[in-house]
Amino acid sequence: MADIFDKCKGDGGYFGAFRHMGENELTRPVMDPVSGTKMLHNGEEYIMWSVNNYIGLANNEEVRAAAMEAVKEFSTSNPMGSRMMSGNTPYHLALEKRFAEYAQKEAAFLFNYGYMAVLGIVSSLAGMGDTVVVDKLAHACILDAAGMAKAAGANVRYFKHNDAQDLDKVLESVNKTHPDGGVLILTEGVYGMTGDLADLPSICEVKDKWGARLFIDDAHGIGVMGEKGRGAADFFGVQDKIDIYFGTFAKSFASIGGFCACDKDVRDWIMFNARTQVFAKSLPMVYVKALDKTLDLVIERQDLRDKMWENSKKLQDGLRNEGFAIGPGDSPIVSVFCPVGTGKADDAGGVGARMVQYLRAKKIFVTAVVYPVIPPGLCMFRMIPTAAHNDAEIQTTIEAFRAMASEMDLTLPCTPEDQAKIDKLYRCNPEA
Repeated sequence: MADIFDKCKGDGGYFGAFRHMGENELTRPVMDPVSGTKMLHNGEEYIMWSVNNYIGLANNEEVRAAAMEAVKEFSTSNPMGSRMMSGNTPYHLALEKRFAEYAQKEAAFLFNYGYMAVLGIVSSLAGMGDTVVVDKLAHACILDAAGMAKAAGANVRYFKHNDAQDLDKVLESVNKTHPDGGVLILTEGVYGMTGDLADLPSICEVKDKWGARLFIDDAHGIGVMGEKGRGAADFFGVQDKIDIYFGTFAKSFASIGGFCACDKDVRDWIMFNARTQVFAKSLPMVYVKALDKTLDLVIERQDLRDKMWENSKKLQDGLRNEGFAIGPGDSPIVSVFCPVGTGKADDAGGVGARMVQYLRAKKIFVTAVVYPVIPPGLCMFRMIPTAAHNDAEIQTTIEAFRAMASEMDLTLPCTPEDQAKIDKLYRCNPEA
């Protein structure tokens, strides 16, 4: 009999090479716990571009005061027990009502963690004979949720990233092969890695054509896009066509957890059948009370969103003027593409690591993404401008990228071949 732990000694698995050599600078850097535009790493201050604190509420004094009052009154442990037993409070119900109204749906339900919420929602709905249809570039939580649905007997199909025409073809095929089952389409509202928006108007049109239902994970859209930060669907004017809207609290709301909003009967089904929440302890009161205040600020502080957009444009324009290719997404996320020369996956990782090390030597903290997340031959820096960043931090960052391009002899602007790879990533080349 083999030892199941044998694999743990090798370099397999996610980030296996980094894990095997004990590297924790690129994959698990140790940071100061206070999030901001500047953070401490190894005792030194860095300009931070890897924190999803979009509208700058992570250290908001009103939110901190609400959290402190909650800790004084309820400590960190209460309520004890799951919502099904002893953890269902008037405060949880009131916050759910507020989020339902905010999302313009009949009802809402709180979850402790965004990732676990997506798993619970999808697995509670999709079972034997049903089909889940997934955007190919969807977040890992959506892919894992689809895997759970498959284990329960559902069929899983994929459509090309953000391609409503391909979705239409997939649904036509599903209608022929599994006409008696239900269909749930899974997509993001704003794609958090690349920064592009889902083509929700076209996707909604296709799902209505075939009678399918649509779930969107709007982790990077809520608080950022649309009127009062309602999200990507509101931005496109199709909020009423989204069957299950999910928003996480880990980004703009600078907290933890999430909520789904939908029709009441669907909410009730999820409430009683999403095992990731049914069998979990209730969301602690410190988060419930803090989120209640955060929701006020998300709704009221359009000025913070305006500042975030202003900073995003300054960073994009500055880097583009230096010759860097910037992803064409319509969200504030700035995806910066750099050529790595050979196009080989292993070379991409090595060059990407050297770029990260160079920028960190300049006290710029960024995260690099390479193949297989993006096409080989490119390295992408996913940068999050927030309402809290200032002009000096933006200019210092642009100057560091300029110096990197010069000293590492990067080919800028990128070649037509590299630009075609970027276009393919965002717009899905039909021939891919």
